[in-house]
Amino acid sequence: MQLRKTLLVGLVSVALLSGCSLFGGEEDVVTMSPLPKVENQFTPNKAWSTSVGNGIGEYYSHLRPAFQDSTVYAADRRGTVIAMDLADGKEKWKVDLSEKTRFFSRNQPALLSGGMTVSGSNVYVGSEKAVVYALNTSDGNVAWQTKVAGEALSRPVVAEGMVLVHTSNGQLQALNEADGAIKWTVNLDIPTLSLRGESAPATAFGAAIVGGDNGRVSAVLMQQGQLIWQQRISQPSGATEIDRLNDVDTTPVIENNVVYALGYNGNLTALDLRSGQIIWKREMGSVNDFIVDAGRIYLVDQNDRVVAMNTDGGVSLWNQSDLLHRNLTAPALYNGYLVVGDAEGYLHWINTTDGRFVAQQQVDSSGFLSAPIVADGKLLIQARGGKVYAFTR
Repeated sequence: MQLRKTLLVGLVSVALLSGCSLFGGEEDVVTMSPLPKVENQFTPNKAWSTSVGNGIGEYYSHLRPAFQDSTVYAADRRGTVIAMDLADGKEKWKVDLSEKTRFFSRNQPALLSGGMTVSGSNVYVGSEKAVVYALNTSDGNVAWQTKVAGEALSRPVVAEGMVLVHTSNGQLQALNEADGAIKWTVNLDIPTLSLRGESAPATAFGAAIVGGDNGRVSAVLMQQGQLIWQQRISQPSGATEIDRLNDVDTTPVIENNVVYALGYNGNLTALDLRSGQIIWKREMGSVNDFIVDAGRIYLVDQNDRVVAMNTDGGVSLWNQSDLLHRNLTAPALYNGYLVVGDAEGYLHWINTTDGRFVAQQQVDSSGFLSAPIVADGKLLIQARGGKVYAFTR
């Protein structure tokens, strides 16, 4: 049986949020850090907020908005997809992807899950029902929909005329961007026990680089669907099944022919893009995507420590430990600040130079799970309850 990332919400998050022990032993108790006291150096301005259905509720889903040409696209888990004007959040169009059926009094939810991606004339989203949708950006009409190999939990990635989807059963599939036809499938293998979620691929020089639930990073030639190298960056170890989880669920980052990859219970590793050989590695684990910018790596580790390192050897520059176990989102880099959300609905603004807090604000009581995004001078984030917020600095 495969234990997916529901583990983090169903078991681990109970411990994180309530202080209860995961296994009944006192040594296993993990408590959310209290909210740090921050003297705001500025007050971020909320430009607008717009409700998008019912959000994701208590489910583990990384649905988050996408942006292109002054339009923001967002969805809820049930199947509502909305296009909004970036300037004021006003709705441009709305569609419902839930399934109409004769046998139930209400439509069956689409269970959207795989992020939102917009490219060209289509916006893409996957579902837990193993369907990938392409919607016209102009009106939301379904351009095509394709049944894929498993739950489409990762964000679709568009490159070289293909839509790449990493499914929950370890398959990397390439769909034709024009009509959704499956061009190839690569089996990345999965262990018996793994976290819920999959790495979205990064692309460069005709290759897709993707993390796997087996602790490996793989490189696949996109036109042929051919595996060209694999490298293990995370090795199972520890006394319990949870300790031995070693998924690479984060999206790799490619900079200057170097692949940076990060595993759970594993390592932050720099790999040579062409050969997959390890350049350096540092013991550091996470399930959150990370940022590589101007010679620095910014990440939130699996204990919710916010960390900055340099790209030359992974030398630590600073770490911020006042948000431990607050279930932080992945970070966003906005106007020179690092911004993360937490499970209680706060946004924390951090100085990238020294890791100190510069601002803090409570935004939405339903809390945050998905990372903020930056769109043409605005910071956007979607709360669990469905509201999308836009902030300016």
